[in-house]
Amino acid sequence: MTGVSLGVRSGSYGSLQQQTQNGSLFLSQLQPVTVRKPAKMSLSGSREKERIWVRICKFAGRRKVGMLLLLVVSVAVFSFISLFSKDEDASASSNSGMGFTDHVLSFVNPSKPTSDMDRPAFIAPKETNFDTSSSSVDESKRLDFHKGFTDYAQNIVIPERPLLNNDRPSLLPSKEPKVDTATRSTEKFGISHNSTQHSAMMLLSTPHPCETFSLPPPPADKKRTGPRPCPVCYVPVEQAVFVMPLSPSASPILKNLSYVLKDDLIANESNSGSVFGGHPSLQERTESFDIKESMRVHCGFAKGEKPGQGTGFDIDEADLLEMEKCHDVVVASAIFGNYDILQQPKNISDFAKKNACFYMFVDEETETYIKNSSGLVDVKRVGLWKVVVVRNLPYVDARRNGKVPKLLLHRLFPNARFSLWIDGKLELVVDPYQVLERFLWRKNYTFAISRHYRRFDVFEEAEANRAAGKYDNASIDFQIEFYKKEGLTPYSSSKLPITSDVPEGCVIIKEHIPITNLFTCLWFNEVDRFTSRDQISFSTVRDKLMSQVNWTINMFLDCERRNFVVQAYHRDLLEQRKALIASVFPPPAAVTNEPPSKTIPETLPNGIARATPPSRKLPTKIPTRHGRDKRSSSRHHHPKIDRWKR
Repeated sequence: MTGVSLGVRSGSYGSLQQQTQNGSLFLSQLQPVTVRKPAKMSLSGSREKERIWVRICKFAGRRKVGMLLLLVVSVAVFSFISLFSKDEDASASSNSGMGFTDHVLSFVNPSKPTSDMDRPAFIAPKETNFDTSSSSVDESKRLDFHKGFTDYAQNIVIPERPLLNNDRPSLLPSKEPKVDTATRSTEKFGISHNSTQHSAMMLLSTPHPCETFSLPPPPADKKRTGPRPCPVCYVPVEQAVFVMPLSPSASPILKNLSYVLKDDLIANESNSGSVFGGHPSLQERTESFDIKESMRVHCGFAKGEKPGQGTGFDIDEADLLEMEKCHDVVVASAIFGNYDILQQPKNISDFAKKNACFYMFVDEETETYIKNSSGLVDVKRVGLWKVVVVRNLPYVDARRNGKVPKLLLHRLFPNARFSLWIDGKLELVVDPYQVLERFLWRKNYTFAISRHYRRFDVFEEAEANRAAGKYDNASIDFQIEFYKKEGLTPYSSSKLPITSDVPEGCVIIKEHIPITNLFTCLWFNEVDRFTSRDQISFSTVRDKLMSQVNWTINMFLDCERRNFVVQAYHRDLLEQRKALIASVFPPPAAVTNEPPSKTIPETLPNGIARATPPSRKLPTKIPTRHGRDKRSSSRHHHPKIDRWKR
């Protein structure tokens, strides 16, 4: 059978093209097309399929049948995922060197490879020996949190998969005697190889929350040109704790560090320094900068059995025992000479309150003030701070005494792994685990300190100290001249990637490993020998160490530091400002309901009474201007000139 087409189809939607000519519609003629008549069998087959489909849809709408179909589909999907996960486990077991820590490192720092040739800083090479006397690993405090977080990650990636507790390979070589401790600590978490692999898969599948974060430009406020905080991207506390390294970072070259102890120390002015510092000679100072695998250096506490006992910075035995129990994170500060007001940390997580140690070192004068101002009989615990009273201070200068806990926390807390030091005038407003993740763990640093917001050169810093009278000018000049003879030069772009020679030393973030402990020891020796202005001696010690070992310091922006600490004024400045305000704005006189008494006129020596000046009565109502007087203050107002009187 032949027929005629009704038009030409164009495009993919079968539109009918019509052409008009002289207002009438013409149908375009095409070649005849043969139309086949469908067979009866094909029609019957299609009708049967339609009936079957209608029946399926009819029964599927019922609840029991729908649940049965959903169960079948779920079983099929679960079987497929199980087969896929087995293949992944088999491939992962062939490369046991890539453990969970590598996955976390890739998550935290995606730009850093994690091959065997470039291991992360917190995985020990096979030939590395750690100084366990200065950094011990005790992960029992994080057992509950890590296990819960890992179970949560495991259930998200593969539901209903059991956790195996004895198939995780150790992160450290089995030949070392300390490996068993590290392996047992990982077993305490209940973290298995499979669970960590799947948890790492989840972390890798999700980009780091701060990966695309960029520092915005400073606000264009001409009225405010001083330092200010800037935005900082922190991860949640749970994630920060989860990526905390399980083992110490590798210490380049230096593996074992011990300290000089002398019982028969006497004052020796020729060697400078103090009895507390051990009076190191210039020869001993030079040898301390020669980095070796095992070293013995001066590091304060030179006299006595151990730090805090008969050393000149004496602490009660009960407090020392409590300090030895801090195994993970220590947040420390100090107030000597009643110089600052005690600031309480804010926005601290429950996990940090339970597991981190918060210690405030004070002298007896500050303790007395805290008791009088707070009304507390026992000041052992003030808020989050565990207050430790220090007696028999080694220095007369309160600021120099504050350098002892600031730079020698690894000696006061021998079992701590990480420390966050903040000056007594600062208020911590961010959780310490978030701060450590941001400035240490994210980029595998072991030491972090902020740079000065304005000055980058040591010579400029010395001149600023002279102008402000922060120390004796002759002592500052002597120290600068000494460093110039050793090769100190002004800061320039040739020192890049070092961005500054002057730190803002009120915050120090540190991992306690031999190389960082050596750095703070030598830095303290410079403070003990020369002036207490630690910003002047910082770059000299840093450059001497960095010239011998592959180690660097994270000198982050000062505005980032101001993001997690709030800076207050010292007590003397606050009292001066309070007195100034009271003198400018005196308090109002007390209001009484008694009628004013008549004043008695003052009598002069010759018996004549001096007249009292009449009191000026204030108007009860301020007169308002009317009419044209309202426009007297207008800038268009001009004096009226009489042109007839010219």
